Amino acid sequence: MDLYEGLITRRSIRKYTSDPVSKKDLEEIIKAGMHAPSAVNCQPWHFIIIDEKETFEKIINIHAYAKMLKDAQAAILVCGNEELQHGDGYWAVDCGAATQNMLLAAHAKGLGAVWLGLHPREERKKEIKKLFQLPEHIQPFSLISIGWPAEQKQTPERFKPERIHYSKWQKE
Repeated sequence: MDLYEGLITRRSIRKYTSDPVSKKDLEEIIKAGMHAPSAVNCQPWHFIIIDEKETFEKIINIHAYAKMLKDAQAAILVCGNEELQHGDGYWAVDCGAATQNMLLAAHAKGLGAVWLGLHPREERKKEIKKLFQLPEHIQPFSLISIGWPAEQKQTPERFKPERIHYSKWQKE
């Protein structure tokens, strides 16, 4: 699959087989995340690979939309380091770019993945920080659930030309 096709066909996959995801695949997915753009190239991210079912259960109790973790073979917690960011709040923008790169890398490998949002939900972040014993300056941004897909999804049409403006805002 070429890059453009991957961008258009990537879907959130929430059902997985029981086949394991290799450490090599997880590290290559994280490598793609580390190649995301970041403000002034500060790269304020850290990643935690999760593969313990007991930890998945704890996350499901924290995050109401994380139920797909019961069948996932792995997950990656994306965190931002406030001490490495370019300026206040940039860690979140940079971690968003890293998360998107990782989702696309998983798709390119034939894996299924879904982005579980943590930031800006303070109650989720607080519990995840506690669960993973994150230092004060490390902020949880997202959690990516990963596994071999047990479902296929069609690509919807999302192109909306009415949302494109040229040179200035055109009235709707």
